Amino acid sequence: MKLFQCFSYYPSYKSALHLLTRPSDSFENQKKAFLDDRFGAAHVLLPIDRKDPDAFFTNWDDERLQRAWARQNGIKPAATLESILLAQIEAHGTEVFYTIDPVRLNSTFLKKLPGTVKRTIAWRAAPGDAGIFANYDLIVGNFPAILQRMAKEGCRTAEFFPGHDPVMDEYAANHERKIDVLFVGGYSRHHKHRALVLEQVARLAKDRTVVMHLDRSRLTVIAESPVGRLLNLSAHRRPKSLRAVSRPPIFGRKLYAALGAAKIVLNGAIDISGMERGNMRCFEALGCGSLLLSDAGIYPKGMLDGNTLVTYKTATEAVNRIEDLLGSHEHRLAIASRGNAMVRDVYAKEQQWAQFLTLVG
Repeated sequence: MKLFQCFSYYPSYKSALHLLTRPSDSFENQKKAFLDDRFGAAHVLLPIDRKDPDAFFTNWDDERLQRAWARQNGIKPAATLESILLAQIEAHGTEVFYTIDPVRLNSTFLKKLPGTVKRTIAWRAAPGDAGIFANYDLIVGNFPAILQRMAKEGCRTAEFFPGHDPVMDEYAANHERKIDVLFVGGYSRHHKHRALVLEQVARLAKDRTVVMHLDRSRLTVIAESPVGRLLNLSAHRRPKSLRAVSRPPIFGRKLYAALGAAKIVLNGAIDISGMERGNMRCFEALGCGSLLLSDAGIYPKGMLDGNTLVTYKTATEAVNRIEDLLGSHEHRLAIASRGNAMVRDVYAKEQQWAQFLTLVG
């Protein structure tokens, strides 16, 4: 099977990635640097990790990467990123096209695919207008309610889960965890409940080592700028206690290293997710051997409150859970150990790939 996996990454990761490469680097060297850094590795399918010659991988909207491929293949400098992507698919002879970006690569894009493509599959983990990608053969994700909503709007859907990245194992083996509480994630108007929890947990910093790597929204960045402070944007600024423990966003292996240095990883779902849980931080925290403290809700298979993770309902309860867990070393380690063993077993990359093959048919 000629598999083409089409990726995309957060804009805030771009500068970190470009430090690993040079503009003159070849397409293969740039791609290798990205894959070695493990950004979003839970979504990277096994044939890509194994360098299967029939599998092709790219970040379609990474201009530096894609124009390197275009130069090497005689494509004019003025070519659009979409046209470069289509040229890659044609040159590869793709049979199965799998993307995590069906919003921009929507039904209009699908009409331009070459005839070799027999199956189109897209990952989707957020609600939205299903009509823009209804022409995909299959929409996959690990949030059942979102999939059910899409199915009612005419999409064919199936559950599919992130896979445990074996590279995490070296970080999980770290026994010297100097960070008491770690949070890594976004901070925006879409995370109101999360913001309340972060604010209260940040106050523990007077007695505990609390670290929060926040990927601030553009509105938050503006609100906290000198000009923004003159505007009525106070609701979008981080509280003083939170700013005191905030650090820049981290990704890839730096994220793994931080998770591997943390006793407790705090997690909180985006508001629009409802009661469904299972965002990427769950898989990453468990994979790196930390105890996952996350908001109460409906979790994927194996993620059980009090057994493989711990949940909270309110900000006050989150603070109390943290104090209890830090005061009970053996109990905390036992839950963290069970969580790590579970995610390595239930969500192994080999099982993820076997499931994908079943979905392809």
